[in-house]
Amino acid sequence: MLYTGKSILDVANDNNFAIPAFNISDWAMFNGVMDISEELDAPVIIAIHPDEVSHITTDLIAAMHSRAHRSSVPVAIHWDHGGTYEQIITAIRSGFTSVMIDASLLPFDENVALTRKVVEAAHAVGIQVEGELGTIGANDSYGESGAAEIIYTNPADAVRFVEETGVDSLAIAIGTSHGLYPSDKNPELRHDLLEEIKAAVGIPLVLHGGSSNPDSELSRAVELGINKINISSDIKVSYHNRMREILGTDERLREPNAIQPEPIAALKATAEEKIRLFGADGKASLY
Repeated sequence: MLYTGKSILDVANDNNFAIPAFNISDWAMFNGVMDISEELDAPVIIAIHPDEVSHITTDLIAAMHSRAHRSSVPVAIHWDHGGTYEQIITAIRSGFTSVMIDASLLPFDENVALTRKVVEAAHAVGIQVEGELGTIGANDSYGESGAAEIIYTNPADAVRFVEETGVDSLAIAIGTSHGLYPSDKNPELRHDLLEEIKAAVGIPLVLHGGSSNPDSELSRAVELGINKINISSDIKVSYHNRMREILGTDERLREPNAIQPEPIAALKATAEEKIRLFGADGKASLY
């Protein structure tokens, strides 16, 4: 069941849960995420940012469509952190059913102008749009990372932004950072700010930088109106750390079916924790 970003998030918004958006960077990761989502009867968003697209190429999207169409759960395929109008057009032409335009580092008026342009193009062909206001922090320099400094989303600006752009969902900055937190940095979410923004705009809200945040903070964020949480680093660490362990046991290992099952199982275990934490398990029946 292949869905656009809006239709899949509207149900989450109406029923007060969050859908995990799992960033994948190869076919095995994609299948692992799909398998665990189906096992838990959970809607899922497959997120791919431009750096990951450069690795897997857009040719893989057609195969993802095939798997999604025969899946027992709702699936959206989402272009994550698009930085230019041209990237969004590439996403639409390639078969993504949801797109994000991240112009959060631009001045407010320029962010509005670019986001509105993307909305006009995407809505014309039934594709839904996520915008971003405020800046998510960055703990490393990987593909989806943004500014090092967190600039919290202003509720009044959020109202203007939604009204002037027509976005279907909004990524907000309330204290998270992309990547894995160093030992001397403790994430702390501004739940008070989240509550104020949700009351002001009403649309589905998105939390980026969800890896490494305490479970209690994330579950409270879901209670207060977050409907999509991006998870990238956590599942990639589980997947690749187990792969390193497997490869280190025997230098003769070379066949994927001998190497990858346990890394995929590790990814699935982490993904299961997030699905249950966000309250998405069992929610496919709502669609």
